[in-house]
Amino acid sequence: MATELPPGISDDEPRGDLRWGTTSTLVTDQAAALGDHPAIVDGEVTITYADLAGRVEHACRAFVAAGLEPGDRASIWAPNTWEWVVAVLGLHAAGGVLVPLNTRFKGAEAGYVLETSGARLLFTVTDFLDTNYVASLRDAMGDPTDDGARPVSGLRSLEQIVVLRGAVVEGTVAWSTFLEAGGSVDPAVAHGRMAAVSSDDLSDILFTSGTTGKPKGVMTAHGQNLRSFSAWAHVVGLRHGDRYLIVNPFFHAFGYKAGILATLMTGATMYPQAVFDVPTVMARVAADRITMLPGPPTLYQTILHHPDLTTFDMGSLRLAVTGAAAIPVELILQMRDRLSFETIITGYGLTEACGIATMCRFDDDPETIATTSGRAIPGVDVRCIGDEGAEVPRGEPGEVVLRGYNVMAGYFDDPGETAAAIDGEGWLHTGDIGVMDERGYIKITDRMKDMFIVGGFNAYPAEIENLMLAHPAIAQAAVVGVSDERMGEVGVAFVVLRPGAEAMPADLVAWCRETMANYKAPRRVEIVDALPLNATGKVLKYELRALAEALAQG
Repeated sequence: MATELPPGISDDEPRGDLRWGTTSTLVTDQAAALGDHPAIVDGEVTITYADLAGRVEHACRAFVAAGLEPGDRASIWAPNTWEWVVAVLGLHAAGGVLVPLNTRFKGAEAGYVLETSGARLLFTVTDFLDTNYVASLRDAMGDPTDDGARPVSGLRSLEQIVVLRGAVVEGTVAWSTFLEAGGSVDPAVAHGRMAAVSSDDLSDILFTSGTTGKPKGVMTAHGQNLRSFSAWAHVVGLRHGDRYLIVNPFFHAFGYKAGILATLMTGATMYPQAVFDVPTVMARVAADRITMLPGPPTLYQTILHHPDLTTFDMGSLRLAVTGAAAIPVELILQMRDRLSFETIITGYGLTEACGIATMCRFDDDPETIATTSGRAIPGVDVRCIGDEGAEVPRGEPGEVVLRGYNVMAGYFDDPGETAAAIDGEGWLHTGDIGVMDERGYIKITDRMKDMFIVGGFNAYPAEIENLMLAHPAIAQAAVVGVSDERMGEVGVAFVVLRPGAEAMPADLVAWCRETMANYKAPRRVEIVDALPLNATGKVLKYELRALAEALAQG
């Protein structure tokens, strides 16, 4: 598909002999080219590119020994660690498909994704931020003692739980034990598995919610992910020798694709960061001479406002990538002046487009970087269209649609939702409203979909409302997003109680925090006698949004 770019703008996609292959061929090729150069530094563990290839082959053999067949799904529910990287690359080498789980998920949320995807294996931890994920899952879905044939009685497809770090509990196996089992598999079998995976084969299914409230699995393939994030890395300027502190979680496209994949393709070194703690991040930047530090705007704002900032040497920082929220021009200026960033890139993407669609460029002025999401990445078409489907004139608002190699294969096991998202001409309808200028740069101005963004994570009111209705005191719930200086946006819930029920707002907030991922949980609950409705019975969210903003200010 031809890329439509404004006059004078060239297609700057990297060329050369880069192969749009698979993650397995990528690891093998980079091991041969880079050898002893460090690929991962995680605390006391340093893994070179050559060592990484060996560990991936070993993990591939372990997946084969576990009975994983090409196309089978496996989940990782864990923070950023070197084991996460080896696990996903070993899974890919065996022909498997990754289904990552958000570390903020509660047991029921994780169980839904595991059951819907049919994941056969789960790789997790038992002691992250005082949370035992195995116990959380079993509490929500069923104890294995109810059915000894499965590690979690309520999950029909799940066959094995592997503990990457932490105590090994009953019904699970340690990561080291899982790997040892691979010793029984001939290396030639692993090599055959790797060779059989093609660039068109699925590499992952990332679940994203929507206005229906039910998470949907976005399917993407090896080749399109590698091509997308080769373009991303080229635009950003990531290169061999860069030291990349990955604070964006691996379960998200930003951490997994713009993190792991982009690092491997450029020959940089990844430094996984399990928890975003500002003093720790600043200390790691100084100690490890970090050059690449992407994240949501809140990350940089928190660092800039930290009282100990001047005690750390941040002079090694070179590259920043941000987005997913409104950005003040002053933040861009301070990032350059006080944090030493040479290149600051903002962009726009969605899971259904491999996580990336538009980007600013290194030589854009601060106002362009702060107020737009850039222009289309090479090889991708982006338009703003009106109600009739025709492109609107530049400068006028319309729905953002895109078409190209980065568009998902579809939603897993959901052809109806796939057809609703991708039209007959291959255009992905994003549900976002944008304005495109004469240069092809786009500014996202509104959302057709009922969604808000909390610290870089998409929060969908329909899903949150469905979860809240499980509370015995709540009869109706309506959630809106309101602006927040630190997080960009946060949720506010308006609830109508059941007849005779009593509840305090603070108690409902606490219940939400225990029931759902923290970025979904409303920061405030307002109890009302009735929700505002239009003539057809639809909740008037704009009225609630205005009320929530007014309450926040006064």
